[in-house]
Amino acid sequence: MNDALGAFCRHTHVALPGSGTGPLAGLSLAVKDVFHIKGHRTGAGNPDWLRTHPAAETTAPAVQRLLDTDAHTVGKTHTDELAYSLNGENVHYGTPVNPNAAGRIPGGSSSGSAAAVAGGLVDFAIGTDCGGSVRLPASYCGIFGFRPTHGRIPLDGIVPLASSFDTVGWFARDASLLEKVGRVLLDSQTDTRPPHQLLLASDAFTLAGDTVTAALQPAVNKISTAIGPVRPVTVSPEGLSEWMQLFRVLQGAEIWANHGAWIRAVQPSFGPDIHKRFEWTATIQQAEVDIAKEKREQIATRIDAFLGEDSVLCLPTAPGIAPLRNTPSDELEAFRAQALSLLCVAGLARLPQVNLPFGTLDGCPIGLSLIGPRGADMLLLKIAVGLTPE
Repeated sequence: MNDALGAFCRHTHVALPGSGTGPLAGLSLAVKDVFHIKGHRTGAGNPDWLRTHPAAETTAPAVQRLLDTDAHTVGKTHTDELAYSLNGENVHYGTPVNPNAAGRIPGGSSSGSAAAVAGGLVDFAIGTDCGGSVRLPASYCGIFGFRPTHGRIPLDGIVPLASSFDTVGWFARDASLLEKVGRVLLDSQTDTRPPHQLLLASDAFTLAGDTVTAALQPAVNKISTAIGPVRPVTVSPEGLSEWMQLFRVLQGAEIWANHGAWIRAVQPSFGPDIHKRFEWTATIQQAEVDIAKEKREQIATRIDAFLGEDSVLCLPTAPGIAPLRNTPSDELEAFRAQALSLLCVAGLARLPQVNLPFGTLDGCPIGLSLIGPRGADMLLLKIAVGLTPE
């Protein structure tokens, strides 16, 4: 395999042919190394995880659906350790190259999948998106990325991070293929109601800043022309940074519930920043979780109400272009907090989101996102196709 980008795992390599003549016939697929494939071990970005877990007994349903439609798997791709990062810099296995932003990180945790698609090594790739691990690398690498409605695609056979936020997402270089993969994974061939209104997330654009807003304005104009009336809205009356803190508490508690016992028993070697995050998850109190859960439901109800059945919400995917490789830890953490303030909206509300690679800033990609009503996954994919020139 020609992998000048460092996107693929050597320690868990697996290549599989498709099994039929379906809609994805002849297309190549990369699989993030958190998906189980029968007879092979899953590394989850950490050597101690690989060492302490046996080969999988079954293949993840999401992977099997793609194989059954004749996509062929080229290999497994790198991920941040246990998928608990947004950067794509793995202390054990290195950092995949971002083909469209020289010298900058690809984003994580689906780093290898995003790099492989952006660099043309595969036609499409799957990853997981908990806090933004498909949407953010899609923005950084200048490709389409999709996070579905939570629970729409089975999560069986996947190393979990935070179960009430985890989703199966995917990347492609063109919107038509993004939609085609969606029809397979979502098990849906039908269209949904067309949108009648575009909601502009004023507070999200304010958080991203004037420079990002200006870079995305031509894309916003294009979308508003295609969809129709535009109405500015404030997504979070309390402030998006406060929503981000709620997200962190809920996500962190679920992460510790999933992995705390293993961490205590094995004492795995983690990179410094990821080690700190896992240490913090062990300190979260149940009272914090209870409050955050109640507020999450209020947030979901609020967003459902202003989206209705056929409006879409427009916001920046990220607060900026991909940071430079080897950016100091404190700077990365501050940028990560900003990014999560934008990315947490769909996660808290359990809604689908698509990254559109329609912006450029300082010669690097920056994405614009659309969030749709619950279950309106095909609606977003159809919109993406309609916005992309033939």
